[in-house]
Amino acid sequence: MIIAVREDLKLSCGKIAAQASHAAVGCAFKAKKANTKWFKKWNAEGGKKVVVRVDDLEELLDLEKKAKSQKLPTCLITDAGLTEIPPDTITCLGIGPAPNELIDPVTGKLLLLK
Repeated sequence: MIIAVREDLKLSCGKIAAQASHAAVGCAFKAKKANTKWFKKWNAEGGKKVVVRVDDLEELLDLEKKAKSQKLPTCLITDAGLTEIPPDTITCLGIGPAPNELIDPVTGKLLLLK
């Protein structure tokens, strides 16, 4: 599973953790329903998650488009706006769980979140 986080929002570490958690849970539920085989394998192997960065909303939405074109589970997270950012701000995208050979061509060039 990959979680892509927008760097342009300058979110605090706690906010990033919460948003990434929303994406991970959302993707897991979607994958369990849509592709039980992928979900079970991912879960049995420890539920690997990799958090990467994207520059901005445009890059995030482009990534979502690419992932959907490959029929990968996705979960786009929109914040409620109760703390750091305005309501309805898109913060991150979860992709997967799915086999590495399907996710890597879509996300393999993204850098890890620092």
